[in-house]
Amino acid sequence: YNRAAAVDYAHRWAFGRNPKFYDYEEIGGDCTNFASQCLYAGGGVMNFTPTFGWYYIDPNNKAPAWTGVEYFRNFLIRKETSPGPFGEEVDLGRLEPGDFIQLNFKGDIFSHTPIVVKIGSPAKPENTLLAAHSYDADYRPLSTYIYQDIRYLHILGAYPSD
Repeated sequence: YNRAAAVDYAHRWAFGRNPKFYDYEEIGGDCTNFASQCLYAGGGVMNFTPTFGWYYIDPNNKAPAWTGVEYFRNFLIRKETSPGPFGEEVDLGRLEPGDFIQLNFKGDIFSHTPIVVKIGSPAKPENTLLAAHSYDADYRPLSTYIYQDIRYLHILGAYPSD
């Protein structure tokens, strides 16, 4: 997993939209679509398994994990070895640039997926900087979000395609 490539992509497109991908902003939000684009920029391997994979072909032909917060997490922490990126849930201290955070603003549903673009030492919310779509941001401190719950997704690598 090329963390620098994922972060470079995040900086390039944080306040814009890559025309190769549909902008879901007006139909539920674009945050996990943007996170998936960053992840793809760093890994370069999609998983074309119907329903449970992680891929984007066009706006009407994509896996739920490409744009859905819960599906994105579930794909990343899957137990089976299959093509595409994989990771694990960790604590804040294990995050690196190119990893992802998911936020729950209300209720039981996680609904936002920013990418970590910079993290200080020691890792604290005020020096963990994020890029995101759906309230476009770059270098936004985690401490500026108000949330009920949080989880941290550390990318371990990407399995090659078959």
